[in-house]
Amino acid sequence: MSIHLFARTEAGTEGAMGSRRAIVTFAVAMILFAPLPVSWAQDSSKTTDADTAAIKQTFADFYESFSHHDAHATAMTFAEDADFTNMRGVHRHGRADIEAWFASLFKGNLKASNRTDTVRSIRFFPPQMATVDADTVITGTKTADGSEVPPRKGLMIVTMTKQNGHWLISVFHEAEFPAPPPAATK
Repeated sequence: MSIHLFARTEAGTEGAMGSRRAIVTFAVAMILFAPLPVSWAQDSSKTTDADTAAIKQTFADFYESFSHHDAHATAMTFAEDADFTNMRGVHRHGRADIEAWFASLFKGNLKASNRTDTVRSIRFFPPQMATVDADTVITGTKTADGSEVPPRKGLMIVTMTKQNGHWLISVFHEAEFPAPPPAATK
């Protein structure tokens, strides 16, 4: 049986073709919009506490290395082909470029900085990918004249991939929360 996706105008066939078209349209819609197989969807029963702990450890390694101003150790929390975009929109690609970026920052305005990241949520996408939202606080940042910048607070949105048994940052984006409005004077 062949199915034609155009309407025939000959008498008696238009109704039959319209029914076939409706059936084909319904079948295509069911295929395209049906729920994904369970193996593709997030299934918290398949994520392990060990993976969650490993992701949180990668975050701890990241902010501890950052706070110790160790560009190499900071970069090692990233995948070899990672993308990094900071609060100011500066983008770096690849672990070596990310390491060079942090090395320059740790010699400059972040040489006395401290960072704390708190994981808010982890969402797993099997087989070896997760997205993570984390709050971040950076203190000790200096301006060009050496004065201290108030604590910077923001949100990190990270995609992580499990490579060779280790969770690494593959895509890193952070956004700085706006400064609170000045207090109203009475």
